[in-house]
Amino acid sequence: MTEVWGIPTAIVISASSPVSSSQPESDDYLVQQCLQGNKQSFGQLYQRHQTKVRSTLYQLCGLDGLDDLVQDVFLRAWKGLSKFKRNAQFSTWLYRITWNVACDRRRAYAKDRARSVAVDDEQLQNFTDPEFAGQGSDRNHGLAQLHYQDLVQRGLMQLSIEHRTVLVLHDLEELPQKEIAQILGIPVGTVKSRLFHARSSLRKFLESQGVEL
Repeated sequence: MTEVWGIPTAIVISASSPVSSSQPESDDYLVQQCLQGNKQSFGQLYQRHQTKVRSTLYQLCGLDGLDDLVQDVFLRAWKGLSKFKRNAQFSTWLYRITWNVACDRRRAYAKDRARSVAVDDEQLQNFTDPEFAGQGSDRNHGLAQLHYQDLVQRGLMQLSIEHRTVLVLHDLEELPQKEIAQILGIPVGTVKSRLFHARSSLRKFLESQGVEL
């Protein structure tokens, strides 16, 4: 069987195809089917979870190389599926892999931190380009939103990977603190503490950039 990024082609094809069942199968059932040799079931897992994985990786690592990071997560999941403990949720296990991929990325690019958090020059030019002046409140509102999103991303990159991960998983991905504790292998109390400090640090950064909260 041919492979794409190390994942059998059947998985990639089924991931891009609509699921025919009117009632989606549970993650546990699909995992069981995968372990029995049904590779298409992993395609359904990919289709179901890839958006969340991509969103989390974007918030943790930025846009550069995002596609490769997503592929890395699912490749690791595919190769390690036999080690998945059935008493855990597949999504929790997958988030754990996502966290590991993000940490590996951060270690590999630690020396490039300044470059990864820099504001895109062309985007900054758009904020001051005379061509955009006087085109109405809608245009100004759109630029303000873009600017705010960029500031949030920059603020996230100022945090440690531990604080940033807790903030992203809880406030952006809306995972409960108990599940975050399971993903990261830390006590719930530590999750609460990191979340408090992450929110405080992000708030201070945004206020220092002139954002009123």
